[in-house]
Amino acid sequence: MAIPIIECIPNFSEARRPEVVDAIVAAIAAVPELSLLDRSSDLDHNRTVLTFAGAPSAVEEAAYQAIKKAAELIDMNQHSGKHPRLGATDVVPFVPISDSTMEECVAIAKHLGERVGTELNIPVYLYEFAATRTDRTNLENIRRGQYEELKTEIESNPNRQPDYGPSRLDTAGAIVIGARNPLIAFNVYLTSDDVNIAKKIAGAVRQSTGGLKNVKGLGLLVDGRAQVSMNLTNFKETPVARVFDMIHREAARYGVTIHHSEVVGLIPQEALVDIATWYLQLDKFKPDHVLETRLYSMQASSAQPSSFLDKLADGTPAPGGGSAAAYVGAMGAGLVAMVARLTLGRKKYAEVESQMQDILEQAERLRADLTKAVKDDAVAFEAVMTANKMPKETSGQKAARSEAIVQTTLQAARVPLQVAKMAVTIIALAGQVVKLGNLNAISDAASAAALARAALSAAGYNVRINISSLENKKIGKPLLSELHVLETFALELEAEIPHAMHDRCGISLE
Repeated sequence: MAIPIIECIPNFSEARRPEVVDAIVAAIAAVPELSLLDRSSDLDHNRTVLTFAGAPSAVEEAAYQAIKKAAELIDMNQHSGKHPRLGATDVVPFVPISDSTMEECVAIAKHLGERVGTELNIPVYLYEFAATRTDRTNLENIRRGQYEELKTEIESNPNRQPDYGPSRLDTAGAIVIGARNPLIAFNVYLTSDDVNIAKKIAGAVRQSTGGLKNVKGLGLLVDGRAQVSMNLTNFKETPVARVFDMIHREAARYGVTIHHSEVVGLIPQEALVDIATWYLQLDKFKPDHVLETRLYSMQASSAQPSSFLDKLADGTPAPGGGSAAAYVGAMGAGLVAMVARLTLGRKKYAEVESQMQDILEQAERLRADLTKAVKDDAVAFEAVMTANKMPKETSGQKAARSEAIVQTTLQAARVPLQVAKMAVTIIALAGQVVKLGNLNAISDAASAAALARAALSAAGYNVRINISSLENKKIGKPLLSELHVLETFALELEAEIPHAMHDRCGISLE
């Protein structure tokens, strides 16, 4: 079963205080089932763009935690930068990547917007596909006048009323949340320090003033150079190369040329292939003509389990025991699914057909969840390491670091606890297929229970070691209590398996 993947690219109004960005990153990394893909900070813009992706629920939760942390640490009354902005977290777009739809992203944007407005008391505006008003589809319309102007207008101008949250601004400002197609943040630097040239070129290029479709742009002075800063909202309809060529031609009108360009954040590989095809005039070129693309496709279709085992053995702290617990648990779920499949469709076992179908569906869900948990555990551990590396020179930094350590450590305990829960469920399912499944595969069913027990034990060790590292042990007591209940229940389930083995095929485990 394919796992839906959604991307989120929140923009934060901070780049000059790395400890603040570190704290926001730690808040995101503490959420399982997602991957932090990129971190890009611009000192002139005083803006940081983070990119992460994963399961829809995880991506929404990570976005909320990041918004909450940014609101705590960023005061918009003290902020300055060259990029337009409304709040500590300025904009949060959701993008469908695989096995997900724009409608799902819109639903996430609206749910998150309501939660941020209600729980954090931050005004929220919806944009792009999530917009509730046509004049709020474009981000620049909502952001007009920036934080300073919105601060006065939000309370008196009906057109500036937010979709969610209060009609007033505190130090966190306002936030724009929405759903959109993949976007490329593309900047072109000129061989000039005349920002007026950059502004004129941006006016010629952007769609809103008669330029190219799907291009948003403005002229800035960055690092002593005139910069045309752009967002390309649909590179398939308006290729990057076409935008670059137009800027080159416009620059020549003012006696300057292009010094260099940059991509902020990530860019789809397809866009780079389009650029190569454009300039090399390649005929009938396809993405799978790229060597690495072909290799990746082959590797993905024949994934080797040894790759995880190699990483486990290579001497790095992660993946470690928690990931191994999830991996072993997934193997147990796989064996349960195998026995269920060997039972389905056989006349001898027709009476348990519906039970086996239900067991198969549960086992496959568990196998998928445990496979994700392999990475989730490593990500949780890395978040703890990131938190420990946060600066601790001032009292504020120490407090932020301590809080980050506590939260990431708790998350590092929650992930293996979730693995433990799934392991107990696998033991229960294994017991059912031992009793009811295809007799020819009864040893496989018992092996599934044994693997699940190993996963439970390993996960338990990891829960306990993380809780023991907390200064305030009381915080982790509920997790330890839950673990104890799971382990006790597992003993009861396991005790039934030897009896079932003996009753069905005379095997004694004594």
